[in-house]
Amino acid sequence: MTAPDNLKYAGTHEWARLEADGAVTVGITFHAQEQLGDVVFVQPPGVGRRVRQGEACAVIESVKAASDIHAPVSGEVIAANSEVAEKPERVNQDPYAAWLFRIRPDQPAEMGALLDAEAYLKSAEKEKT
Repeated sequence: MTAPDNLKYAGTHEWARLEADGAVTVGITFHAQEQLGDVVFVQPPGVGRRVRQGEACAVIESVKAASDIHAPVSGEVIAANSEVAEKPERVNQDPYAAWLFRIRPDQPAEMGALLDAEAYLKSAEKEKT
């Protein structure tokens, strides 16, 4: 199980990366894609949608299950990755490159409430036991 140190993580298995322009890029973690299995469908939120931190705003489906994707921060969705929507298997190939959507955060300080890589890995390990 991997979790890059340059990202922040939600307990619901989303990763978040603060970009130079202040936007937050969102995807799912290696652990999440591993638990899902082969991803066959991704429905990101629509551009312009307003989301609240923790709100279910996207859907990902695999051969085993469907799961909600939650917004790690509140704000406006400013981009959705159409490439991943068209080729959902990319999430399994590299979940940290296959971002799902980007948010312009209302309160960038909400990033501070997310987990660092070490805390996320400990949390995910506890789920396995």
